[in-house]
Amino acid sequence: MALLTGLLAAVCWLVGPAAPDGRAEDPGPLARRGQITDRVDALGTRAPDVARALDRLYDEQRLQLFVVYVRDFSGRSPQQWADATADRNGLGTDDVLLAVATRERRYAYTADAAGRLAQDRLDEVARTAVEPALRADDWAGAAIGAAEGYGAVLAGRPVPVPAITPGTPDPGDGGSPGADLVVPVVLVAGALAVAGYAYTSRRRRARTRTTPHGGTAVPGVRDLDERTRRTLVETDDAVRTSREELGFAVAQFGEAAAKPFAEAVAYAEDELTAAFRLRQRLDDAEPEDEVTRRTMLEEITARCADAERRLDEESAAFDALRDLERTAPAALAAAEAAHRDLEGRLTTAEAALTAMRSRYADTAAAPVATAPDQARARLAFAAANLARARQALETRTAAGSGPPPPGTGPDPAHGAARTGGGPEEAGGPAAAALYLRAAEGAVGQAARLIEAVDRRAVELAEAAGKLPGALAEAEADLAEARGVLEGTPGGAPTAGLRGRAARLESVVRDVRRAVEAGRYDPLDVLRRTEEADAALDEALEREDGARRARAFLDQALLTARSSVGAAEDYLATHRGAVAGVARTRLAEARRHLAEASGAGTDTDPRTALARAQQADALARQAQALAEQDVRLRGTLGGPPGGLGGAVLGGILLGGLMGGGRPGDFPGGPASFGGGRTRGRLGGGGRF
Repeated sequence: MALLTGLLAAVCWLVGPAAPDGRAEDPGPLARRGQITDRVDALGTRAPDVARALDRLYDEQRLQLFVVYVRDFSGRSPQQWADATADRNGLGTDDVLLAVATRERRYAYTADAAGRLAQDRLDEVARTAVEPALRADDWAGAAIGAAEGYGAVLAGRPVPVPAITPGTPDPGDGGSPGADLVVPVVLVAGALAVAGYAYTSRRRRARTRTTPHGGTAVPGVRDLDERTRRTLVETDDAVRTSREELGFAVAQFGEAAAKPFAEAVAYAEDELTAAFRLRQRLDDAEPEDEVTRRTMLEEITARCADAERRLDEESAAFDALRDLERTAPAALAAAEAAHRDLEGRLTTAEAALTAMRSRYADTAAAPVATAPDQARARLAFAAANLARARQALETRTAAGSGPPPPGTGPDPAHGAARTGGGPEEAGGPAAAALYLRAAEGAVGQAARLIEAVDRRAVELAEAAGKLPGALAEAEADLAEARGVLEGTPGGAPTAGLRGRAARLESVVRDVRRAVEAGRYDPLDVLRRTEEADAALDEALEREDGARRARAFLDQALLTARSSVGAAEDYLATHRGAVAGVARTRLAEARRHLAEASGAGTDTDPRTALARAQQADALARQAQALAEQDVRLRGTLGGPPGGLGGAVLGGILLGGLMGGGRPGDFPGGPASFGGGRTRGRLGGGGRF
């Protein structure tokens, strides 16, 4: 029965009339069965050949290519039509869409910027395997060539040149509505063949493939767990980029104009924080049963989706506010001024780092040890793209030249977020806007890296200033503890006090020895002193315990803010390679720090102290995990001009989470928005 239903559906698909003359082909739903949507009967009897090619691509590379044939693109540019269709049908990182308008003789391709196909690979397949077939009206050959081309580049092989079979121009032309009801036998046979093949393919692949319209099997808990980890990373990146873009908007237009976008970012941050908190509960030592675990995973997914939806809702209005194509000259001048200022500040930061290294232990400067080098690389990347932006405003690249992405060459940008690609849009304000967005992101990260060095120097000096008082208080507490122990017979009631006193005595001795040696880490020794003294204070059970807890809280907040700030800076500027566990720990550290700071010194200082200590520990875990991710997935260097750092920093879409390398540039500059509007790669044109 299922096979018969499939056959009848396929027959109806081919029998159903294409859009009649004068009817626009608006972006709409893709076919519910298979990956072929042919509204003009362009494929005819070769539809099974195309279906087999699409299946081979999926089987070998787990990449889905969806092909759409229509008469026209309803007055839109090919890229806009393709992007809108991909968004409407929920195509993801492992999906590519090829759209062909047979009457207009135009086409476009679109892929998620976070996917495995880089822009230059997409363009190469289009030039070599798609356009030659389309020029010869080989509609099936274009789809087969695209499938074989994508499979080749993902396998590291050259794109094969397709064998061309010339076809009929404008296959959707001719015929009255009545004539569409007379179906040639050959088309019915083709429909039966496609349906039969699709049926067996679906049975073989039902558990692994993803299709539009919710055609996925219900995933197991393990698959859902892995999916939520990826979703958290993607949503965190979207929120971070949107927050950074919001800063540019506030600086340019003021807080009042940017208020709706600030509210959207705040909403997304709240949803993301709740999602990370659930993820932390799943990661802790207390296991959940399968039903509870699935429920929590589904809530994580829902909250991330809600966060990205809220950003997506405001992305068009945000773009309209900034309108970089119109305001590019002013924005360019502001970015150039900021770049010049940072070049001077970088010299000061390098001197501060040198002073830190000479005065303190290596661990004191470790969190910012590479910050000046990273800042210099970001500034080099920014300078190159600022120059290209200015050149794009002054001159227009000749039509038809396929421009590369920011940072890779002298031509205008390509493949940027929510911006079309292809030769029709080369050069001019559009290209300048893409270069400018990439440069702004790099300037912003350079500023953050420089500020991290300056802040670290201040924090170390503040910790060094607090240390003598902390040591004096610790020794006073030790004296009191000794008095208590001498006046109390040994036994269980004093065992905890005795152990904590011995620990604090050892810490104080080690700290004084380190200080006398000349090079020490003020934050580390202050942390150790505070933690050991706070533990002893709790064991003493004094009446003024709340007063002492407030004093300890002041020290703990200093070290916690330092650890959280260092981890935030590192993750923000290396997020292209940082996985979900580090982000989860950092989100929890931020939450605990906020609770500790909000509790204040007048309400439950002991609870606030515990929160601050937990924030400090989680932040240090987050930084260690993030550094491990970078060692595994990225490098601190990269190609000349800072392109590697731009990919590593998430300035350019794609990152290294898919297993790429800094030189494998996958997308244009990231922008305000969620998963649907943050960016797609694409191109196309006439044939």
